[in-house]
Amino acid sequence: MRIKTRTVKFFKQFGGISLEIVGLIIIAKQLLLVTSLNGSLQNLLQWIDSLGNVGYLAFILVYIIATIFLISGLILTLGAGVIFNVIKGSILVSIASTLGAIIAFLIGRYVARGWVKKQIEKQPNFQLIDEAVAKEGWKIVGLTRLSPLFPFVFLNYAFGVTKVSLRDYTLASWIGMIPGTIMYVYIGSLIGDVASLGMEGREKTSLEWGLYIVGLVSTIAVTIYVTKIAKEALNSKLEN
Repeated sequence: MRIKTRTVKFFKQFGGISLEIVGLIIIAKQLLLVTSLNGSLQNLLQWIDSLGNVGYLAFILVYIIATIFLISGLILTLGAGVIFNVIKGSILVSIASTLGAIIAFLIGRYVARGWVKKQIEKQPNFQLIDEAVAKEGWKIVGLTRLSPLFPFVFLNYAFGVTKVSLRDYTLASWIGMIPGTIMYVYIGSLIGDVASLGMEGREKTSLEWGLYIVGLVSTIAVTIYVTKIAKEALNSKLEN
């Protein structure tokens, strides 16, 4: 009972964070990353773009490697929107992020279990998630993927030491990551070309600025909505 109360208290504390602030922080973070991209990343994206159809496989492999090494896939997701269109980019990122999540999960479960447990012991928040997963399994996995309050890359390893099955973890992760994937790929598509990443480039037209504004406002709105739904669902599951 005490564990359950402590778990509910933790998620209620998360709920106390203003959803508007969370949304703005996420958007600000992605904009800072876009404007601060260095030449090496631009070269990498240009190289992938130059490979034609082989670039699809190269992108997926690069994304998987980044996931395994705990590197946020946000920049690559934005890059997918630049190199590919929204539909292709979203599909590729969805495949890559899910495969990366599966590999990290398996490493956490069978290869680096001891290290992962030590990291979790340093983070009480993850211990609470472990307790929640033991009760609700795939539902908690999916909801944490929907909420931007949880770090995706380490969760891949953390879920590996929980009792959730690989099948449930894979399905819940794949579905839960789709909304965020589409949002960030869309924002990346507004940039237009790799050469414009992190550079001033040419002046934007009124139509392009309009698309930027609409896209950003939509992203903020959706992020706030998804966070709200995920938070309420988590609280509901943990209280029952």
